[in-house]
Amino acid sequence: MGRRWGLLVGVLGAVWLLGSGQGGRQPAETAAQRCFCQVSGYLDDCTCDVETVDRFNNYRLFPRLQNLLESDYFRYYKVNLKRPCPFWNDISQCGRRDCAVKPCQSDEVPDGIKSVSYKYSEEANSLIEECEQAERLGAVDESLSEETQKAVLQWTKHDDSSDNFCEADDIQSPDAEYVDLLLNPERYTGYKGPDAWKIWNVIYEENCFKPQTIKRPLNPLASGQGLCVEKRAFYRLISGLHASINVHLSARYLLQDTWLEKKWGHNVTEFQQRFDGILTKGEGPRRLKNLYFLYLIELRALSKVVPFFERPDFQLFTGNKIQDAENKMLLLEILHEIKSFPLHFDENSFFAGDKKEANKLKEDFRLHFRNISRIMDCVGCLKCRLWGKLQTQGLGTALKILFSEKLIANMPESGPSYEFHLTRQEIVSLFNAFGRISTSVKELENFRKLLQNIH
Repeated sequence: MGRRWGLLVGVLGAVWLLGSGQGGRQPAETAAQRCFCQVSGYLDDCTCDVETVDRFNNYRLFPRLQNLLESDYFRYYKVNLKRPCPFWNDISQCGRRDCAVKPCQSDEVPDGIKSVSYKYSEEANSLIEECEQAERLGAVDESLSEETQKAVLQWTKHDDSSDNFCEADDIQSPDAEYVDLLLNPERYTGYKGPDAWKIWNVIYEENCFKPQTIKRPLNPLASGQGLCVEKRAFYRLISGLHASINVHLSARYLLQDTWLEKKWGHNVTEFQQRFDGILTKGEGPRRLKNLYFLYLIELRALSKVVPFFERPDFQLFTGNKIQDAENKMLLLEILHEIKSFPLHFDENSFFAGDKKEANKLKEDFRLHFRNISRIMDCVGCLKCRLWGKLQTQGLGTALKILFSEKLIANMPESGPSYEFHLTRQEIVSLFNAFGRISTSVKELENFRKLLQNIH
């Protein structure tokens, strides 16, 4: 703490000296200005501005979204935290109590969730055996009822590898366990240092599109190398995800740890170290703008997939009919609110032009992101691994929605394509990942207020 305080005092002193130049007439920037001065106005490659996102998220969307994520359907996430790291063997497991994850006991998870990992309703369960028999036959038997044929089309595990941006866990593995996300919240665990930096360094060094001359792309957007819109977007998505996670860790920081109690809350100094314009050599505010870009990407994906969730036979199935019906109503209210957002990102600007080159770029984009999803199995802190895997899968699901050729959206006269499929894992990760970004945007408002009177 002494070294941090000394660094902070030194930087603030330098700021005061700069501000007092020219006869002392120029006031020093406040702490809030150093973090947020660039986080305003229009976002690059978008038609939207920061202020519009703040109003929409903080006052219209955030409260209802949090309510939805507390429901049984969204709070239980099945994950395999024992998968080996595919890139290196020397993983240093975090031994701190706060790094641990407490999995659910079998009787804690609703039966409806345990019995159907990718089916949607009670009616679906009664057809499972018939559907799976049809799957084994490799085709839809015409002798099956019309209802069953439709179920086969709707629930079969499609060969959608060309659509997937993530390497998902095998949830049938004996090592996969349900985790209650509400009892294992994302917050600062003390996991830091070389092992944590190694994860992000590998992500940036090996998986971000960048000109060959740049060795560490802290901000390749400012390099003047002329990255295309897709490569700029890829970097900004990863940077935005990194920024969002850092906001969570700063907002739920362990402030007090005694034998009587633990106290978690906002650590303003930690936030400044990650986002102050001077302390980060100008990178911090740009990272925060990339967080808003990530928000708009996932918001657009949710608006585009509305027809999938509007299907009459789709339920947020847990086995509790009343609760399931109420939660679907809340889900559709949230999705229609999202759809009403006036300044959605236009994904049609991606992968345009020559079809052959566009397809190659799209495939590169997909493979880079799949690689990042695999790196999450190398995180030494299990709680960090849990939330890293969930948020990566959520973003990968959003990209699948945006760029899948199987999804027919915004065409009520023809209806959604039954070839497009989302598993329960994808649905849970999609909304929880967006919930994390929504929380980050809301927390930025809190940090602005906390930093107002700091000079």
